[in-house]
Amino acid sequence: MPADRWDVHDIPDQAGRTVLVTGPSVGGLGHHTALELARRGARVVLAGRSPAKVGETAAALREEVPAAEVVELQLDLADLTSVRRAAAEAATLGPLHVLVNNAGVMGTPPGRTVDGLDLQLGTNHYGPFLLTGLLWPQLVAAGSQGEAARVVAVSSTMHRIARSAPLRDPRSTEGRYRKWQVYGQSKLANLLFTHELERRSVAAGTPVRAMAAHPGFAGTHLAANGQYGRARGGRATILDATIRAVSQSAAAGAWPTLMAATADLPGGTYVGPGGPGEMAGPPRVTTGTRLSRDEDAARRLWELSEEVTGVRFP
Repeated sequence: MPADRWDVHDIPDQAGRTVLVTGPSVGGLGHHTALELARRGARVVLAGRSPAKVGETAAALREEVPAAEVVELQLDLADLTSVRRAAAEAATLGPLHVLVNNAGVMGTPPGRTVDGLDLQLGTNHYGPFLLTGLLWPQLVAAGSQGEAARVVAVSSTMHRIARSAPLRDPRSTEGRYRKWQVYGQSKLANLLFTHELERRSVAAGTPVRAMAAHPGFAGTHLAANGQYGRARGGRATILDATIRAVSQSAAAGAWPTLMAATADLPGGTYVGPGGPGEMAGPPRVTTGTRLSRDEDAARRLWELSEEVTGVRFP
C-alpha cells in the first residue's frame, strides 16, 4: 500500500512481536495504539504511571481481544529511578520489536520532576530518552532476528511554535516560565531525538530504526490533565468536552503512530494526519520545521541528554 494511502487495515500480522507503549490510559492514543497491535497478535506491554489505570486498559484490551497477550508495567517518566526500575522489569520480556514513546504532559504550570528537571521536558523528553537507552539491547536483539526494530516518538504540530531548541540545563529555574513555549520545545525535542537516533543507529550499524508521528488534533484528555491535573470536574470537564467536540477521535489520532510503527518506511520518517493543517485525516508522511532537522541542535541535545540521564547509546 503506498504511503499516501495507508489504512489501519494495512497493519501486518504482529504475531511473535513484542511492543511496549507508554501512556496507555483508557481512551487515549496509547490505548488505541496498543489495541490495534493486539488485534493483530502482538504481545503488548502497557507502561503507565498508575497501576490502576494500566489495569483498566489491560481489561479493556482483553474485552475487545480476548486472546490478547498483555503485560502491565508501572512507569513514571517524571522519575528517572522509576524509569530504571521499569526497564529492569521489561528486560525479562526478551527482544523488543517496537517501543512507542507516547506518554507525555502538555501545557502544565511550572513544575519539577522528582529529579529536579522541568516537568514538561523531563516527562516528554528526558524520561523517554533514558527508557530508550535502557531498552536498547532488547531492541537490537529483536532487530537482529530479521526486520529492524523501531522506536517511535509521538511529537506534535506544536513543535512548530518552538523558537529554539531546548539546550539549556533542564534543572534551571531562571527566567519567566512560558508553558506553551516549553511544551513546544519538548515536542521539538522528540523530533531532534528521532533524527539523531536514526543517524547514530545507522552509523553504528544497529538494526533499529527511529520514527516519529503526531496525532493532529485528537480528542484525548491530555489538555485537561495538563491544565487542571485531571480530566473531570469543573473547568476540566468543560475543556475536555470542548476539545472532543471539535477534534478527531483518539482512535484516528493513533493512526499516524501505527503507520510509523508498522508500515514499510525508511528510518527517520515523520508521519501525521493528511488533512488540512495536518489536524485530522488519514495518515501520510510529513516533515517538521527546519529547526527540527538541525543536526547541530540534535547533537547538542543528545549530549545534554546523556549528561542528565547518565545513559549512552547506541
